[in-house]
Amino acid sequence: MEYYNIGKIINTHGIRGEVKVAVTTDFPTLRFKAGNRIFIDAHQSQPIPVVIKSARQQKGFLLLTFVDLEDINLIEKFKNCELMVTKAEQQPLEKGNYYYHEIIGLNVETQTGEKIGTISEITPTGANDVWVVKRPQQADLLLPVIEDVVKQVDLENNRVVVELMEGL
Repeated sequence: MEYYNIGKIINTHGIRGEVKVAVTTDFPTLRFKAGNRIFIDAHQSQPIPVVIKSARQQKGFLLLTFVDLEDINLIEKFKNCELMVTKAEQQPLEKGNYYYHEIIGLNVETQTGEKIGTISEITPTGANDVWVVKRPQQADLLLPVIEDVVKQVDLENNRVVVELMEGL
């Protein structure tokens, strides 16, 4: 089964099993509703299914508790573990929007067909994302994801066509 990250447990909060989560999903209210089942990647053979008991915002993070894990001694071992959903639970995106896992690994080329490199990671900056492009024998290229730069995302052919602006 395929799993996709939606957040990361960065610490415990209090003694009643609450955890502090850095959210990485675009759908936090949908993903982290009480009663939802998600998975903890505890680096075992299979992710561990858990059911959300409660969720609340606090200072840019989410505080979660899970059913049957309402004790710091039960939850502490999951610090620094990723929270995930299955592929079947992913939400459909609007045309022109993509999941990170669809973009990472794509080949980047110019409109003239010049090969630049491969997208290795995505950095959200607030205004727009920045794609980090690994280039052979060169420093990484940071590509802002804006219309002036990204001309085409072609998932079928595993490529992104870009127009490099002055200074990139």
